[in-house]
Amino acid sequence: MTETASAPTSQKNLFIVFGGKVIDTRGREFVDPKKVDVRGFFENHDDAVNAWRAASQLNVDDAFTKYVIVRLW
Repeated sequence: MTETASAPTSQKNLFIVFGGKVIDTRGREFVDPKKVDVRGFFENHDDAVNAWRAASQLNVDDAFTKYVIVRLW
């Protein structure tokens, strides 16, 4: 009899929030990728949204600063 690994009962998500100055307000190309501001990694979307909102509010007057949430898994 062979033993198989069972799938975990609850899978964790991982989100990253980062941003910085972009070349075009409609685009995704950063002016200087080495200066991207990483706000952190989060296990749930609500915490990621809170971090995104806080970072975005700090830069609300700069249309060329963009923050995003990316789901890693």
